[in-house]
Amino acid sequence: MQNEHMYQLLIKMKAGDQQAFHAMYDATYQDVYRTVSFLVDHQQDREDVMSEIYMQMWLSLDNYDMNRPFHFWLHGLVIRQVQRFRVKSWRRFRIFERIRAFTREEEESYWDQHTALDGTDQMISQSIRKLTDKQRTVIIFRFFHDYTLEEIATLLDVPLGTVKSRYHAGLQALRKYLWNLPPERMEKINDY
Repeated sequence: MQNEHMYQLLIKMKAGDQQAFHAMYDATYQDVYRTVSFLVDHQQDREDVMSEIYMQMWLSLDNYDMNRPFHFWLHGLVIRQVQRFRVKSWRRFRIFERIRAFTREEEESYWDQHTALDGTDQMISQSIRKLTDKQRTVIIFRFFHDYTLEEIATLLDVPLGTVKSRYHAGLQALRKYLWNLPPERMEKINDY
């Protein structure tokens, strides 16, 4: 979606136009869901987080600065909602033992069918999922959304050195997980 059209939708949304909100939802859902899928493990949890993201988007429109890139602001909402979800989950985990609705095979099957990116094979997707949450977040924003490390630091509200540390640790872990890839596939990872 072109930026001008996106900004027109935002103006209409600020005026309370629900149709504009639905158009914005349709235009951004796939990108947001893909990001959430890499950061939240279970499908039901993903759906809950997605609902919270779009509810927060509607409620936070007055706080949006039209001079800043929309997707950057939206990804900030994604990160904050995922972090809130993790805090809630941790609290629930400490109180109750989590009951898994699906076996690991069903989760991996769903992951492969619904969240793998074009050109990203199963081995790479599984390797990304093995990273810590903090490393995975940085890797996703760097490679799937093309943010600079400085932009990621701003999004996550952490020092640049912390982002660099997570980035390099994540790359090192990916190299370890993917050591048996063909040399031409490893060249891309080693370039970073």
